[in-house]
This record gives sequence, structure tokens and C-alpha cells, in this order.
Amino acid sequence: MNPLKKFYIYTTGYSYTNMGRLFLRLFVGIMMMQFGIRQLFNFEDSIDMFPSVLGLSPEVSLITMIVIEIGCSLFIMAGFLTRVMTVPPFVAMVIAEYYLLVHGVSEASYQLNWTQVGYLPVMFLGIYFFIILVGPGKISVDYFLSLHFIHSDNYSETELEEV
Repeated sequence: MNPLKKFYIYTTGYSYTNMGRLFLRLFVGIMMMQFGIRQLFNFEDSIDMFPSVLGLSPEVSLITMIVIEIGCSLFIMAGFLTRVMTVPPFVAMVIAEYYLLVHGVSEASYQLNWTQVGYLPVMFLGIYFFIILVGPGKISVDYFLSLHFIHSDNYSETELEEV
């Protein structure tokens, strides 16, 4: 087989899905966590600019967002309770997108370009939706706990693949 065919087969035939899921979890966790850490360090300044969300005061809204951004990001990066811990940031990004489009952006949504802030929550929504769909992968605490539970009940690992 010629080297070009081998290269083509190698680049299209092999997949590293579990490594890809780990990378995506680490990436989204670090990206979201940096927002939470920044807001935590600038808490006093952030309170003045943070909106009142869902009837909560700006201070309580900000504290809730910081907990979601830092706490859930740590769980997602470790791959522990991944799908459950993806829901709060997903909901927070839905609220953020709604707030940006209704209150924060003066132009119509169809006139937004990629440099405006309205696209950041949508990017996070896409990543979180993907993680909810595909799960944490085999390089995660969730997977190792699942293995432990399966082996303690005397089942084989094929049971895990069927779940």
C-alpha cells in the first residue's frame, strides 16, 4: 500500500473519542472557570454591573453564577456527575443569551456578527449540549465509578456499553 493511502486510512480510520471528550471537558471547564474566578476577584466591582436575574438581587445572582462557573466546571473537568453538572451552566447560558439579546444588544439578533458578545453563550450552549449527548467518556470519574458499580454487582463491562 502506498504511503498516501496509509496516511489517509490512518487519519480517517482511527478516532480518539475518549481523548476528545476529555479535551472538550477540560477546555470548557477552564474557559468557564476563568469567568468565575475573574468575577470572584472583582466581586465588589461586578455587583454594580451584574443584572438582577430571575427576581434575585444582583448580589445573589452573581454569587449563584460564580458557584455555577467554578463548581460545575471542576466537576465537568474531573468527569464526575458530568451530565448533571452540565445542566446548571447550560441553563445559565440560556439566561445569559436571553438577557444579552433582549436587554444588552441594541441591534436586532439577525444583525449580530461574530465579534459581539451574544455569540459566547451560544458557543458554550453548543459545547454543553454535546457533553450532555455524548457523556464524559472513558477518561472520567464517572466511567471508573460505573466500572466499580458493575463489578461489585458481578456484571461484565459489556453491561456498561449497553447503558
